Amino acid sequence: MHPMSTYLKQLGTVRPLGLAVMVICLVNSLTQAAQGATPEQVSDTGIRHGFLVCGSITALFNEESKVVWQVKGGSRDGYVLGNGNLLISDGRTAREYTRDKQVTWSYTLASINQELGTALRLPSGDTMVVERGKKPRLLEISPEGKIHAEIPLQPDTDNAHMQTRMARKLANGNYIAPHLLGFAVKEYAPDGRVLRTIRTDLPELGGRDAENWPFTAIRLANGHTLVNLTHGNKTVEFDLDGKVAWRVDNHHVDGRFSDPCGGQRLPNGNTVITSYAQRDASRPRLFEITPDKQVVWEFFHPSAHAHGIHVVSSNGKPLTDTGMK
Repeated sequence: MHPMSTYLKQLGTVRPLGLAVMVICLVNSLTQAAQGATPEQVSDTGIRHGFLVCGSITALFNEESKVVWQVKGGSRDGYVLGNGNLLISDGRTAREYTRDKQVTWSYTLASINQELGTALRLPSGDTMVVERGKKPRLLEISPEGKIHAEIPLQPDTDNAHMQTRMARKLANGNYIAPHLLGFAVKEYAPDGRVLRTIRTDLPELGGRDAENWPFTAIRLANGHTLVNLTHGNKTVEFDLDGKVAWRVDNHHVDGRFSDPCGGQRLPNGNTVITSYAQRDASRPRLFEITPDKQVVWEFFHPSAHAHGIHVVSSNGKPLTDTGMK
């Protein structure tokens, strides 16, 4: 049982002392517990993950919830690479680190733009990054630092921070990029043409009033697209026609969604989701749900705000497919 639960149960055993006193005592107890809490994975079925967290911290946790690698500062996106190194984007620079924190490759944001988001190692060995600003674009950069491809993006705003987030390259050579204020996930050809648009402001999802800003878009093996919707606090799987095939929101998971940013579809069909805006240490920073919307794993941390997630092992078994994140 997570430590916070103890305090909640104790509340039912305390004789009335006055509502104000009870609330103050409870808040103080929760605060003290949170300050002394340690990272913890909770799963009734015994699930244990090893995973990289990018956000207010940049750290790799093992299956015992211990930090086995960490660099200073926050980050936006990241992967554990096949060679064991870690590729991290911190908003202005993308770097590849060894396990002893030596930088073996880096790319710095072009001066014309304002933010660097995605960093993704491609099968070719090049690294794909996304720049936001006056010239929003996808770039593929060689190990030697040469730009091999430049794909212009078509966001729906000049607000650099809100132009796009977790973009990915598809097996067919195209790209998908979520555009927050456009309520759209767009699929781009290598020449920058928009080939397809998935709308996230559908009436059945609450329309634009629900602020279903797409943040992470993942193309699944069946051709569906899994999308985390930040302010809308939903994760939705869209079919090939852009229709809702599956969705989960706070109604299904007892309020665990709090600005879902990063996510990952695991090989078993479960989905891991980050709650970036969660500030309550008694609530999970990460959680895993099954296709039938059951929460089967949670990660608690006293202070981390998880922006991105890369699960690299489950119960001692390495996960090698990075395309589902």
